[in-house]
Amino acid sequence: MSPPPPPPPPPPAGDATLTARQLENTGPEVVPEVPALVILWSQDEPERVGEVILVSPGQTWRLGRGEGEPGEPRLHPVRQRPRGTRPAGPLQAARVSRHQLDVTAVPEGIRLVRRGRCPLLVEGRTRQEVTVRPGELVELQAELLLLVTRRPLRLPPARSWSHRPHPFGQPDPHGIVGESPAAWRLREQLAFAAARPRHVLVRGESGTGKELVAQALHADGRRARGPLVSRNAATIPEGLVDAELFGNIRDYPNPGMRDRPGLLGEADGGTLFLDEFAELTQAQQAHLLRVMDSGEYHRLGEARARRADVRLVAATNREDAAFKHDVLARFPIRLALPGLGERPEDVPLLARHLFRRIAAEDPQVARRWGEGEGEGLEPRFSPRLVARLVRHPWHTHVRELEALLWEALLHSQGAVLELPEEDTGEPAAGDPEEAAPEPRDPATVSREELEAALAEHDGVKADVWRSLNLANRYVLRRLLDKHGL
Repeated sequence: MSPPPPPPPPPPAGDATLTARQLENTGPEVVPEVPALVILWSQDEPERVGEVILVSPGQTWRLGRGEGEPGEPRLHPVRQRPRGTRPAGPLQAARVSRHQLDVTAVPEGIRLVRRGRCPLLVEGRTRQEVTVRPGELVELQAELLLLVTRRPLRLPPARSWSHRPHPFGQPDPHGIVGESPAAWRLREQLAFAAARPRHVLVRGESGTGKELVAQALHADGRRARGPLVSRNAATIPEGLVDAELFGNIRDYPNPGMRDRPGLLGEADGGTLFLDEFAELTQAQQAHLLRVMDSGEYHRLGEARARRADVRLVAATNREDAAFKHDVLARFPIRLALPGLGERPEDVPLLARHLFRRIAAEDPQVARRWGEGEGEGLEPRFSPRLVARLVRHPWHTHVRELEALLWEALLHSQGAVLELPEEDTGEPAAGDPEEAAPEPRDPATVSREELEAALAEHDGVKADVWRSLNLANRYVLRRLLDKHGL
């Protein structure tokens, strides 16, 4: 077997579009991962939210406003997508200097040295020179808010069955919002699953978009011209499960009962989406075995068998133990939806989308806290609000995000949306008395301590890494991988 090809060398100095060119020339076999800065908020250029600044190793780069000098090793944002990475043009923020930062990739993350006039803040504290790690927030004061992360130099190419194009940062045709690698992986998996006529199990916490995914599976599937019938299984009365699923003939089981096709009859030729599927008992789940195999079922009171051409999409946030094992085996395609904590760079895009949806129904909101109109409406978020949203320990995800936006709308007094100071849970910037302790060395965390923290916080990783005083969620992820948890 021939050895894998070496990673591509760092791009030459003096190429303003060097990152994009390096990406386009990187073969499919090797996709290096590098430190990166994702734009979360921009005072002067809000349309840049979601763009990424990739920091190739091997030299010190300059970041600032404009093109820079000829021959200067300079960084510019790009827009990463599976169909290609494209230069987004140089930064134009008015208060950012042409040579604002020296930027160097280091093993821990990114080394930043302030050279320009705009103050550099890391986690709310002013710095002249600092090493930032994945998960930390960097602000060029009142101009740019950036998330430190790691990104592949290019996203895996889109497959032949992939999604239709849509504008950068906007909802795709199915309403899914996000430009992170996690969001694009989900789109790829959805496109694959939709093209296969198999039953699908969708897993995700509340508010991660399970119903949106079910709609996408139906719309892009072979039964798209048929009906999509949706029902929350948890709302079906325990004694009426068979009647709701399979229907009944007239006057059965009681006189005066109307003839009903049941959910399967209604969904014939299309898709049946059962949310909270695992709330059905295992005995009730077993009633679906035959219909999942062959489409055959009986209406209550009817002797002859019927057949329904139905694809079942089931959604749950429960573990495998909640399923009857042979029912679980009949879901060959299983999708796991990422929570907002797994794609924090998408939170500002989702917040903008939710704001636009609120503003479309409430012109007063649009006039007071927005600029532009329609799809070009940009909310006036403060960088502190965006930082709070990105750092929030999510439990109900998009529902929780919308609730926080409404809280900001309710309490904001000026023309900029902000959350109440007392609710942020963050120390005042520059207050040494309130400074957070130094992050713990991950080498001192034992497997037993990890297991205890996971159990104490019910597996919520945002709570686990904070309780252990780790630097960020990426450190926790590496520890979990190390110990096989």
